[in-house]
Amino acid sequence: MGKLDGKSVVVTGAARGIGRGVAQRLGAEGANVTVADLNGEGAAKVATDIADAGGKAIGVRCDVGDRASVKAALDAATSEFDRLDVLFNNAGVSKTQHFMEVTEGDWDRIMRVNGLGVLLGIQEATNIFRRQGGGGKIVNTASIAGKEGFPLFPAYCASKSAVVSMTQSAARDLAGDHITVNAFCPGVVTTELWDQLDQESRAVGETETEGQLLQEFSEGILVGRTSTPADIAGLCVFLASEDSDYITGQSINVDGGMLVH
Repeated sequence: MGKLDGKSVVVTGAARGIGRGVAQRLGAEGANVTVADLNGEGAAKVATDIADAGGKAIGVRCDVGDRASVKAALDAATSEFDRLDVLFNNAGVSKTQHFMEVTEGDWDRIMRVNGLGVLLGIQEATNIFRRQGGGGKIVNTASIAGKEGFPLFPAYCASKSAVVSMTQSAARDLAGDHITVNAFCPGVVTTELWDQLDQESRAVGETETEGQLLQEFSEGILVGRTSTPADIAGLCVFLASEDSDYITGQSINVDGGMLVH
């Protein structure tokens, strides 16, 4: 028996990185997983991997910044698995740059995915939860960067601060519908995104050698190592399960002790 047997769960941005690891763990815990990603082929591959491991999953293409696309992805989940129980608003983008280098285009791209994408996901999932009755769960991917500003990621930090704030606002507004809204805040996770950020850091002259950015950011981790998606997935299972029914409006750090305050 898995902790999520029969639960219908959608994970956005799940073709790689944290989303992929979370989707795979949810499938192993018995959830019926809809893997949603802008990379439709990648989403289908992750869904196949979950099915090959004995789980149930489908893959769908989803642009989280487009309401019609978000609605279509959630409708695909309810069509395939009869209902929706949990939405993970996980899709996210970033860019390594100094504050004075942020352009309107950079800001709009990052906010569209990280901010608007979460808003649309919450709204469209809530519409389904209300039609179904009985409530539901929404879990947002925030970041420790949403609680402390870092100099090389100004737009990203702002967007993740927005996620923390929306998590609180939605939790308060949707409590009457028996919908819980929480977020988790990773620190340094060794995924493809950090490879991109490390390369960009060298391009803007902030670091000189490959892996330097990751090493410097990791120096303050109390547990002594960076995290992997597997380190995040356990908390995600908890937030998707009945064990977290009495928790809402929280943004929980899962960062190895990078932020302690």
